[in-house]
Amino acid sequence: MTNTRVLLLPGWLDSGPGHWQTRWEQLHGWQRVQQHDWVWPRRGDWMAQLETTLLASPQPAVLVAHSLGCHLVAAWAAHSAHTDRVRGALLVAPPDVDAPDLPPQLAPWRPARRHRLPFAARLLYSSDDPFGSVACAEALATDWGAEARCIGPRGHLNAESGLGDWPEGAAEVQRLLGLSR
Repeated sequence: MTNTRVLLLPGWLDSGPGHWQTRWEQLHGWQRVQQHDWVWPRRGDWMAQLETTLLASPQPAVLVAHSLGCHLVAAWAAHSAHTDRVRGALLVAPPDVDAPDLPPQLAPWRPARRHRLPFAARLLYSSDDPFGSVACAEALATDWGAEARCIGPRGHLNAESGLGDWPEGAAEVQRLLGLSR
């Protein structure tokens, strides 16, 4: 669907130059949602920034979230009156924000929002993600109503995972772009 935007939602500390989200931004021209504070992320601020970006264009969007960005999608969807503007979401490597060893910068994200998403969603996770267990990823997928798939032992599915341009992930975005409302 050429009239659908792809919005990239990085996680805590943003996505660096070798991250697949940054590469996709350069390769496909997809739009990164910029946050005011990547170091001390405040859930409400991030939700407002997503809402503002989504409403800046009349085009519907597919959301592509990594890590904390997955929790942004869930929190935003639980509160926004504009979820009909989203055609679907790709949720990649959601961390366990309810873990006892969560960094203090992420404490405002507790508890995780677990409402069913009102749009199609796919959740991809790794079997050895240091920030979220398989059980956590599968529980989030169930609660969010997302189709879940483990892609093996690939770490946090970030630049350190060696995914490069990650064509497998981009194919998932293309699948979501093909969904009809």
